[in-house]
Amino acid sequence: MKIEVYSPTIRRKEMDAVLTAMVEEKIGVGERNRLLIQTAKEQIKFDYALALRSPAVALYLALKALNVKAGQAVVISALSPRYYYQVIEDLQLTPLYCDVSFDFPCMSRETVENAISQKPSDVEICAVVLHHTLGFLPDSMAIAELGFPVIEDISQSYGKINKKADADGGEGGTGSVSKEKEKEKEEPQVKINGVFCILGLEERDMLTSGGGALLFAMNRKDGMELRNFAGIASEYCLPDINAALAVVQFKEVQRNIQKRRDIANVYTQASLRTRHKRFISLAEDDYNNYSFSLVLETGLKDVIAYARKKDIIVESAFENTLAASGLCGNCPVSSSLALRTVLFPLYPRLKSQDVQSVSRLIMTLP
Repeated sequence: MKIEVYSPTIRRKEMDAVLTAMVEEKIGVGERNRLLIQTAKEQIKFDYALALRSPAVALYLALKALNVKAGQAVVISALSPRYYYQVIEDLQLTPLYCDVSFDFPCMSRETVENAISQKPSDVEICAVVLHHTLGFLPDSMAIAELGFPVIEDISQSYGKINKKADADGGEGGTGSVSKEKEKEKEEPQVKINGVFCILGLEERDMLTSGGGALLFAMNRKDGMELRNFAGIASEYCLPDINAALAVVQFKEVQRNIQKRRDIANVYTQASLRTRHKRFISLAEDDYNNYSFSLVLETGLKDVIAYARKKDIIVESAFENTLAASGLCGNCPVSSSLALRTVLFPLYPRLKSQDVQSVSRLIMTLP
């Protein structure tokens, strides 16, 4: 039996929640949509959120909330999802593609500044959409300091554990930690510096509802802008049958993150015996092990074929990105990474024997 590169983490709890919604005939937009927002708010501590049918709708509304005007430019990474282009085009905006570095797959302040320096002088920038590619956390604060509104997409980075100092939640504590603070240390932390934030709930996002997204604002001022969409038609909102699945996903995220970390540790040790390279996180604790990727020194096709012979599916990490679609000719690093970066199976439902099989594959890559 083949080991697939990706599998959504759906266990009995998730299935029971969906079946309950179906039995109660509560599959449209209703109480579970509101329960999802409340459940997410307990973890993320945002001011206001909308539970929507897709990340594309979330990005569209986030840009609309910034009162963008036709002809303005939006800075996006060349390794962003392809739907970004469609949303930007639908709003009659101009995409300004930003490259990345070979060591880190997200935009940095330096690469954003380089992209801005190359834009036509008569083009005004209205926003930066900062995608947390492959679960890595960019320096959003440094990018926000450039003065442009930032929309953060944490669809692949949600669940990152922000480890605090052992003592008193700070660096100079006494060594004793209350149960409340200990619990706080263990809960998923989210660092948001953007005006708005998108948390996708699609099949390959960290959390899934079978499709959908949360669009939220962390503070009251920005939340007021999103409240203008409170009366949006229900056809844009996440149905209860999907929301029921997502509620359980939020409650199980810590367990799933730990499982991902355990698997990634095995893969990391295997990767040290290869000549292929890993991306470097800005801080070790700032990565949630969304995936396990390697930048290959050999051809992508050769590695994919080699893995298939061992009944393991691997795939291009950036197949569904703007760079892979050929839209970003001025982003050579992203274009190169799109041709050389591969993803290996990493998800909580992997069996231990499958983890060992993937580990052996990594060690013996051509």
